[in-house]
Amino acid sequence: MLFAHNMDCLAWKSRFQIAFTLSVFFILSCSITQGANILVVPVDGSHWINMRILIEQLKPRGHNISVLHFPGTLYIKENPDLYQSIMVGVHRAAGDNNSADVTQSLIKNALETLQNGYYSFAFQHKTMSFLLNCHAWSRECIIAIFQNKHLLKQLEIAHFDLVLTDPAFPIGSIVAYYFKIPLVYNVRWVTTGEAQFLTAPSPLSFVPTPGSRLTDKMSFLQRTQNVCQNLLQTLMLNNLVEPMYNDLCHRYLGPDTDVETVLLSADVWLMRVDFIFEFPRPTMPNIVYVGGFQCKPSKPLEAELEEFVQSSGEHGIIVMSMGTIVNSLPMHITMKIAEALAQVPQKIIWRYDGEIPPNIGNNILLSKWIPQNDLLGHPKTQVFVAHGGTSGVYEAIYHGVPIVGIPLLFDQFDNLLRLEVRGAAKVMNIATMQSTDLLQAINEVIYNTSYRENMQKLSALHRDQPESPMERAIFWIEYVARHKGAAHLRSASYKLPWYVYYCVDVMIFLVSLFFMFTTLLVLLLKKLCNISRKKKQKTQ
Repeated sequence: MLFAHNMDCLAWKSRFQIAFTLSVFFILSCSITQGANILVVPVDGSHWINMRILIEQLKPRGHNISVLHFPGTLYIKENPDLYQSIMVGVHRAAGDNNSADVTQSLIKNALETLQNGYYSFAFQHKTMSFLLNCHAWSRECIIAIFQNKHLLKQLEIAHFDLVLTDPAFPIGSIVAYYFKIPLVYNVRWVTTGEAQFLTAPSPLSFVPTPGSRLTDKMSFLQRTQNVCQNLLQTLMLNNLVEPMYNDLCHRYLGPDTDVETVLLSADVWLMRVDFIFEFPRPTMPNIVYVGGFQCKPSKPLEAELEEFVQSSGEHGIIVMSMGTIVNSLPMHITMKIAEALAQVPQKIIWRYDGEIPPNIGNNILLSKWIPQNDLLGHPKTQVFVAHGGTSGVYEAIYHGVPIVGIPLLFDQFDNLLRLEVRGAAKVMNIATMQSTDLLQAINEVIYNTSYRENMQKLSALHRDQPESPMERAIFWIEYVARHKGAAHLRSASYKLPWYVYYCVDVMIFLVSLFFMFTTLLVLLLKKLCNISRKKKQKTQ
């Protein structure tokens, strides 16, 4: 009996030790994850809207969030309930250039380009000038950070576990590299172009260059166009954008460091892409696809808006928005859109912040802001008239609403092309369309059920995942914080010179061996022929 009693005591003691060990491990792991000290370095505009959604999910999980930002930004404001602001003073604030004037200038050039044909050197020059101006401001921000010794000391003693940044500008990447802090990207574009072209193999035979308006199925001439456009973009970025940052990298990070090395040092890339939308392409272990992470079930509308929606009866509603940047369009185009929308039986909710067109219909509700996600999720929504921004496209996919696309700038053309080839969108040329063209497109998308069926199929594929894109994004952010990085997922390719990456040195070596062998063989054969000829002459 005493022996049994001792055995029971030992068993209970063993169980207690195991439980205690597991509890300690759980507490420690929770303290690492739940209490992560995260520095967020965002980009303004729609990029910040995506980043803020991530912050709103991280904050309730016990993480301490600090946001490094600059004066004059349009959307990034102080919000002490959500994050601690670290403001960096720069000589030229982000809003010094009138953003409305810049946007209107870009729209004007885009319309001229679309009117005259796809490619315009003037428009390319204007767009590149705009981007270079943005990079010049970004460069000033980096200099301001490193010249502010008090700020550097503040960042150092904060002991951040992680930097979360959007690498469209390399500010966060350079800060993380300098302080040797694990780095996670919330990314679609990087300083040098489309993110996956930088970090993953991208064969131009089936991976279209951004802006090419090509699919993954290309003819010989299309592949030629794809290669030439990729070379042109690479040359422009390598010779105009990268040098702006390389001298800063040499100055603050070391003489052998360039901006491409810094960008490729990220531990995990949260790529705002889903392959139900993007064309299939090679990837890398540290790329995590979180396309549509901002999407969520719709909430009930406010009473006044719900009443307007219900007044549409059996016809339903049409939602229209041109995105974060474009609040209004030139009046002659706005009037064409208004004329088309006034002729449909549906009610229209149009996000618009400009001069009201004189021909606005009684069925149209104009608003400076709309609850876009909630409207797209409403059962009465028939179609989404949109510019083709990434966030709006994914919200439309999530809710299964087909799109009439009116692209204007940047990646909007490629985004809508991907939906059009899947039969879920109809794309218009805003510069040449008439009101009858838009009216016909809207009616086609509404009454041809294949558009809605194709979009709902994409929606079903997008939703059929073991976890949501947001859960996946949060897991990998916390994973990097827990393990102080994820170097085991990062390919060694980012440390290789281009000629080593493409094995140019190996090919040169093998070709040299081939020519040496061929030369020796020819010389040997020539020598043997001479010997044979001499023997023959002696015999004769």
